[in-house]
Amino acid sequence: MLPGASDEPRSSTAAKSMHMATSRSFATAGAPAATAPTRRWIVATAKFGYLAKATVYGVIGIMALLAAAHSGGRATGSRGAFMAILSQPFGRVLLGILGAGLAAYAMWRFAQAFLDADHRGDDARALVVRLGKAGTGFIYAGLSYSALRIFLGLRAPPSDDQQAKSWTALLLSEPYGPWLVAAAGAAVIALALHELYVVFRGSFADKLKLEEMSVTMRTFVLRCGQIGHTARAIVFGIIGLFLISAAIHSDAREARGLGGALLALERRPYGDWLLAAVAFGFLAYAAYLLLLVFYRRILKP
Repeated sequence: MLPGASDEPRSSTAAKSMHMATSRSFATAGAPAATAPTRRWIVATAKFGYLAKATVYGVIGIMALLAAAHSGGRATGSRGAFMAILSQPFGRVLLGILGAGLAAYAMWRFAQAFLDADHRGDDARALVVRLGKAGTGFIYAGLSYSALRIFLGLRAPPSDDQQAKSWTALLLSEPYGPWLVAAAGAAVIALALHELYVVFRGSFADKLKLEEMSVTMRTFVLRCGQIGHTARAIVFGIIGLFLISAAIHSDAREARGLGGALLALERRPYGDWLLAAVAFGFLAYAAYLLLLVFYRRILKP
């Protein structure tokens, strides 16, 4: 018997374990109460969503890498990625599939937030995490809407930069507007710091099926996760700093989205190298997301 193990009979321990599993409601603490078709539907939705998110990061990474190499690409955000996909053979079909995939990712985030699909519980810390998942869900629902508008041939949505400037201008027009914008910038910087914390703790691997991987694959997945999250932290930090600058000067034109943050990085000394490093990080993150399709524990503690 392991140190600290219970002296209770195995049958009693098993009964307690079964009671704990069955007593969890999927709507509050996990998946066991969900029907098998519902579980399969949510797992498929999550995997489709990870595939779509990987595609977006991969395209943005490739375009940034081409821009750094002066090979015809340009640093861009999500709308630029959608337009790049649209320009490819069968691009409209691919963009429609991508839009559906981004909607699937939003639904998966909502399942994590409102159904507690990751079994986080309902203490204060867990609720904060779940609230963050809900926020991400709304962001990707917006991205899905943008992709599907382009797919349907409607007017293309504003770029990431234009949207950032519009939202910043709206906040600045409100009472205490600069403080609201500064708070938004601080929140984005906090998100960047959280990404670095995730890398330091290695907590991004908590839900991975590491035991099913070879040593080589395990190392590859972990390195992709570390590099990818670090690249995201850099870009989020830049976006947050631009928001704080917009708040200080009460000038919405200083706000930047993803594409603007990459462009600002490119314009720094040694900018091509910096942009290439972040582009490589985005490609690593895309690879990590693709591997989540196969190795992520979904609806399991």
